[in-house]
Order: sequence, then structure tokens, then C-alpha cells
Amino acid sequence: MPAEHPVISLAGAKKAYAGKEVLKDLTIDFQRGRVSVILGPSGGGKTTVLRAISLLTSLDEGHITMNGELHGYERAGHGYRTLPERKLARHRRGVGMVFQQFNLFPHLTALENVTLAPVRVARMRASQAEQLGRELLDRVGLADKAGSHPAQLSGGQQQRVAIARALALRPDVLLFDEPTSALDPERVSEVLEVMTELAAGGMSMIVVSHDVGFARKVADDIVFMDSGTVIDRGVADHICGTDAHPRVRDFMRKVL
Repeated sequence: MPAEHPVISLAGAKKAYAGKEVLKDLTIDFQRGRVSVILGPSGGGKTTVLRAISLLTSLDEGHITMNGELHGYERAGHGYRTLPERKLARHRRGVGMVFQQFNLFPHLTALENVTLAPVRVARMRASQAEQLGRELLDRVGLADKAGSHPAQLSGGQQQRVAIARALALRPDVLLFDEPTSALDPERVSEVLEVMTELAAGGMSMIVVSHDVGFARKVADDIVFMDSGTVIDRGVADHICGTDAHPRVRDFMRKVL
């Protein structure tokens, strides 16, 4: 694929719920191999961006591309329309989503949670999926927990299983929605370590977070969103410094 294409681009993205605009003509690129953290107040559109990229919600206007090709959309006259569900399912495989509340199946073991999608979605042989699942659990430091159910795992361990599950379909980009907010403080470092290792391996990641300290540790760049649009963007020193947009500086004074 051409190196110049961002891994994900949103162009003219608009979305409203019950008449309230949550994305306002948003155009933004996310570069391959980088960790971008989206910060901002509640209701600013952060999670809607993730849901749009993961194709869990459709845009009212605009479109998304992945690696320079339409992602979840097709041309329709002078505009774009959402693909039919059968085609959407194929496009979703390019995106791994790690949810705030883990969303593991409680009746399945850690290994079964990781192997479910490769078997059912990618039609992988069970033996091949098991090998992949064990490799991914080992990658997130949970090789010895393959037979454990979610209730037997700590929050940090559950989140690491969720990361392994998201990696199972070999996505082009990983999305994280508040990956540490449901964790005890001592468990945050477990997840941070895994994300840091993924970043070192070149994984493209887009992370929604309210934790400025976490963002400063993991982000190659930080996007600050409010009222459905990007207010400022830059490295951590810029976003957390005196040159940031006044709205950003006001937010930082309240959270730091």
C-alpha cells in the first residue's frame, strides 16, 4: 500500500443524535505506526469518532478511508453511502476495538474469547486459532491464564485479554475507548506496558482517554476535541504547554 496514505482518515464527517450535532464537519488523519490519543470533555465527540471508524455507527455525511481506500462507504452520486451489512462485516475486520468495560464473554475462557472471532469470522481452523490465541495471550503476558474465565481475572488481566482478542484478526489499527478508566490505579501500568510494546512494534493505535498523564506516556500526538471538532493537536509538550489553544489550557488547568 502507498506509504503516503494515513491508516485512517475522516473527511467531512457529520453525526447527530436526537438533533444534537456530535461531529461537525470533522476532517482528520491518523498516521500509520503512531499512537494518537484523543482528549477532551465528555460529549465532545471522542467516542463517536471511534464508533465511526469501527463502523459501529454510520456518519450522516462524509466518509472514512483506510490506507487510502473507502472504509465502510461507497460512492453514491456526488456523495457517499454506508455499505450493506455483508460488506461492512468484511471492512470491520481491519479495525480492532478494545472497549472500556472489556466486553469479554463471561462463560468463555480467556483463550476461547480470543479464538472466537478467528474461527467464526475468519473461518480459521480451530487448531490454528488455538495456536494464534496462545501466542497472543503470551504476547500480553497471560500465557498461564488461557483456561481462566473473566471472573477469575483482575481488571488489568481482563483488559489484556480484550487486547489479545482485538489483535486476533490482525487489524490495521487498534482503537481503545478509555482503556484504563475501569481499572484500579495499580492495574493501569499492566495495560500501559502492553500498549507501549504494541507501539514499539509499529501498531497504529487511536486511544480515547480522559487521563492526561496516561496520554503523555503513550501518545505520539494528542488530539483535543470539543463540541464535535478538533480544537488543537500536537505533541504532549504542546498540548500541555502555554502555546496550546486557550480552550485546551482551560481544560488542563481543571484536570491537572
